[in-house]
Amino acid sequence: MREVKIVATGSYVPEKILTNDKLSEVIDTNDEWIKSRTGISKRRVSINENTSDIATKAAMDAIYKSDIKVEDLDLIIVGTATPDCYTPSTACIVQKNIGAVNATCFDISAACSGFIYAVNIACEFIKTGSAKKALVIGAEVLSKILDWNDRGTCVLFGDGAGAAILSSSDKSGIMAIYTGSDGSGENLLKCNAASLGINNNSLSIMLNKDKYEENNFLTMEGREIFKFAVRIIEESIKKLLEMSKLNMDDIDYIIPHQANLRIIDFVSRKLNIDKNKFFVNLQDYGNTSAASIPIALNEMSRKGLLKKGDRILMVGFGGGLTWGGAIVKW
Repeated sequence: MREVKIVATGSYVPEKILTNDKLSEVIDTNDEWIKSRTGISKRRVSINENTSDIATKAAMDAIYKSDIKVEDLDLIIVGTATPDCYTPSTACIVQKNIGAVNATCFDISAACSGFIYAVNIACEFIKTGSAKKALVIGAEVLSKILDWNDRGTCVLFGDGAGAAILSSSDKSGIMAIYTGSDGSGENLLKCNAASLGINNNSLSIMLNKDKYEENNFLTMEGREIFKFAVRIIEESIKKLLEMSKLNMDDIDYIIPHQANLRIIDFVSRKLNIDKNKFFVNLQDYGNTSAASIPIALNEMSRKGLLKKGDRILMVGFGGGLTWGGAIVKW
């Protein structure tokens, strides 16, 4: 069985910085309220770049850092909840933009767990010999689905993209990977698409206009998501350690989904894990959904925090409900 390793990472965030103080000018909130409840100080917001644009820039950042030619990419997977359009996939647009003419391309929808899901799929492609080199991207322009009058959601999220290039290897790289889902929690974190009947039954629309009011903003049951997140991160960490036959002392860093500092603090205390093992950058970017883990991974690499042989545990959760994690040997 082939092994799979990460050979390069990349990321991109839009230039526009939206601070808590700036948000307080348009909604009833303030810097202290947001920081004390989330740990977030600012986030990036796209002005004129769609999901494929920022995904492309993250991809090129990773490609520049590798010795891989774009023509050698066999697979491109984009994890996103905010694609440019229903079809074509964001991955196909990225393929066109970077010239990866030999890659099979598709998107997956697993919300904030999207990057982990995509890595899992790419690993299976590589292990079975269906691909040798894969580009995996988590990218979101969440600002386009936020209700900017709802302080319960709009203060939490930001835009950005992170990427990783995976390759077959004779050395261990991805040591363990795990995903899960629970559709019974479908309404806890949700964004509607076009409603049934909007375009395929004009007579029905004319007769029942009041039934077809669109609400395509992100909605979230914050307390329920918090409880779910704490429980599932704990379970996922234990599962990954069991799968890899490691213990927490063997793990150098944990990269959690960057959703809320309270969640990370709670898990740290509950599992008695040194808080310094958790890499946190949500104060600068907010919750970037599928992009949060690869952005953090690339930031750690760029800052020289990772050394060869380090074991990194990545763990995430999101709408669906979905969750997953991986242990990577750097």
